[in-house]
Amino acid sequence: MTETAVQTAARRARALSLQMTRWPSVTGSPDEATFSEHLRAHLAETPYFTRHPDQLFTIDSHGEPMTRTLAALARGTGRRTIVLAGHFDTVSIANYGALAALACDPEPLTQALMAELRGRPRNRAEEKALADFESGDFIAGRGLLDMKSGLAAGIAALERFLTMEEAPEGNILFVATPDEENRSRGMRSLRDALPDIARRFDLDIVAGINLDASSCEHGGEEGRAVYLGSIGKFAPFAFVIGRPTHAGYPFDGTSASRIGADIVRAMDTMPELSDEAFGERAPPPVCLEARDVRDGYDVTTPDRVWLSFNWLTHRRRAADILNDFRVVVSGALQSALETQDAHHARFRGGPVTKTQGVMLTYAELVARLKDDALERLETLAHSLSGGNDPLKVSREIVAAAAAEAGIEGPAVVIGFGSLHYPLVHLEQAGDAGRTMQTRLQAVMADTAKRHGTSIKFKQIFAGISDMSFFGHRPDAGEAGILAANTPSAAFTDAAPAGLLSFPTVNIGPWGRDYHQRWERVHAPYTFEVLPDLVFEAALALLDSAPETHP
Repeated sequence: MTETAVQTAARRARALSLQMTRWPSVTGSPDEATFSEHLRAHLAETPYFTRHPDQLFTIDSHGEPMTRTLAALARGTGRRTIVLAGHFDTVSIANYGALAALACDPEPLTQALMAELRGRPRNRAEEKALADFESGDFIAGRGLLDMKSGLAAGIAALERFLTMEEAPEGNILFVATPDEENRSRGMRSLRDALPDIARRFDLDIVAGINLDASSCEHGGEEGRAVYLGSIGKFAPFAFVIGRPTHAGYPFDGTSASRIGADIVRAMDTMPELSDEAFGERAPPPVCLEARDVRDGYDVTTPDRVWLSFNWLTHRRRAADILNDFRVVVSGALQSALETQDAHHARFRGGPVTKTQGVMLTYAELVARLKDDALERLETLAHSLSGGNDPLKVSREIVAAAAAEAGIEGPAVVIGFGSLHYPLVHLEQAGDAGRTMQTRLQAVMADTAKRHGTSIKFKQIFAGISDMSFFGHRPDAGEAGILAANTPSAAFTDAAPAGLLSFPTVNIGPWGRDYHQRWERVHAPYTFEVLPDLVFEAALALLDSAPETHP
């Protein structure tokens, strides 16, 4: 019996997913730098790229050795082009413990995890993982879900496009980028290079499909989805400066820990600070780091405390976040000082002098520095720019700036400690976005019917993703606020002028527990439905026929 094009794509997607997972590519490792060459060599063996080697190329991204994006252009007719994009870097394999040697070998790893789980008591999450593995529908492997199976679906769609009997309308540009798990440097360098690529090959890029993975803890209804947007992320920090005092005389100073505790209490998981838009609600902010910035032990109250938060957004912009954060932190600072004064008054048995605090944004702090201090701060920032821990880098720069400015506590400096991921949504693309959604709705219905399943739209991809930098030009005003209040330029997005803009969505695999030991992909949807959905979506978006509305 002759294999259909859909069946061929499914078989190829499965084989490619397993093969690419066996090529380790942990973010920041030498393996990440070599992955694009493995993939280039693999695609170079196909007849099309043997005939057209200039359409298979790499784009420099970052690092030493240089980490690169792999690009493969499949030509049909005309200039209309869709970009299929996904990242190939993965998080660490350390959480596999004794099974780390199998972390990138999906089938043996799945068997080993089942054996381990069967051999000991299990919690609820482990019971679910074991049931999933025993069903035969889920396969484990570091990066298989997040997101080499998404890349494989894109390649399978690309190959199907190239084997159509008649040259199809339009072109597909497939790209595999590094570094999504760190700073999206791969996608941002691709974004910057796309205008030149479009000119070089005479392409009109009309749409993009990101191929990243999603999670569903139920029957897959949340994973079988086309995402119309991706969540925004801010990383506000509060650098708290106290007035240290010996522990025997606590009211002679102000503990930075007291102020920090009130800030955490006012911010962490506070529902009122969550965003709601597009009919969905973002999680409230959470504290990612809270530490006393001291190198040794002494019997004095803490003079400096660093706090960093993760704040996901559906609508707030940089100015909103900075202003809202300032209000919360100012209130917490005042509350902490008033409480301490009240304690002091009760301890003394009489009135005390009111303690005053100072609030500054990082931009306001830097404005207090003179030229020689600014030069020293710039030298420090440059020396730290190669660090991969944005919070550590930012903390050291803010501490140095506060010392240069001679800031005395109690005081709090606020700003942004890491790269901002902009909120993006198809509605930002106007008519082009509405046309894209209409065409995708028809494709989703047809594909779901063909495979006997369901596929739905979801508004916001819940995890930060490369979509934030894919097809979108940064807002100049937003970029200015972020740059002025982010201590390290290495963790800002310095986008050049002339970037392309086109509507994008996310269509990817689904599974459970990504980044965790039990990370697993749902094989039937990911290998059978997804490549077909991506291919049909690409064809529909490449169609140059004008959209008709009832």
